[in-house]
Amino acid sequence: MQEVKGKVAFITGGASGIGLGIAKACVNAGMKVVMADIRQDHLDEALKFFKDKGQGGHVHGIKLDVTDRAAFERAADETERVFGKVHLLVNNAGVGVIGPIRQTKYADWDWGLEVLIGGVVNGIQTFLPRLLKHGEGGHICSTSSMTGLLPIGRSAIYSLAKAGLVGMSEAMREELREDNIGVSAFCPGPVQTNIRETGKLRPEKYKDSGYIDAEKQLQQRPNSSNWMSHEECGERVLAGIRRNDLYIFTHREFKEGLARKCELMLDSFPDEPIDTVRANEIGFLLWPPVFAKRK
Repeated sequence: MQEVKGKVAFITGGASGIGLGIAKACVNAGMKVVMADIRQDHLDEALKFFKDKGQGGHVHGIKLDVTDRAAFERAADETERVFGKVHLLVNNAGVGVIGPIRQTKYADWDWGLEVLIGGVVNGIQTFLPRLLKHGEGGHICSTSSMTGLLPIGRSAIYSLAKAGLVGMSEAMREELREDNIGVSAFCPGPVQTNIRETGKLRPEKYKDSGYIDAEKQLQQRPNSSNWMSHEECGERVLAGIRRNDLYIFTHREFKEGLARKCELMLDSFPDEPIDTVRANEIGFLLWPPVFAKRK
């Protein structure tokens, strides 16, 4: 997707924070964008922003709960009626389910994974058949996090989901390459977003939570002026999509920490000669093509 002008993007969680940043970058590059978001107030604000800039005809808003599969299909149908075939799917919607593991309840696991994993699954199941059907190629970008690669304490549910999205993207990429569909795992560092308002979105059926106090504390945490703006983040994401990067990183500051993790993993292998007979039998596991260097 080096040439994006005139193409259509569908972005979940697209009306604020990182999603809005990606939407702005896509519109500025000449794309048409559907912003799907669970919050109508964010949709209204985002649509007004684009209208005031004279870009209202390039965007469309749809209120969407990404855990609702039937609603996802309706949103896809509406997108095609309004703008036509979708070429870029950005699975960005998420919630910051953060808290001490000893306080975790089933409701926390169920809600966190339903949104962070289930919402992405629903996006892929809804749009991948449509990308394959039109046969013009495209791209699927799923928002993971640096926490998916460098987890910290009090983030077991969040880190599980975000690490899973990295593995999912790696597994999908080589399989879809022959269909000219790129796949990226987007792993941002701190960005100015509304993730602190996660507690406002918790459904009634998941209120039996051990994280209520943590969510209240998170809601009081202001965005730092030193965190990346959502506009800069969005431009970096679109650049990574156009390059067809497997991993899209935004913050240089994490590189050494990730290198140390990789070193620790390598140091943990048994210090013994390779069993060449066994290696020859399982070679397809040892050298996944997705990690081959390409020009």
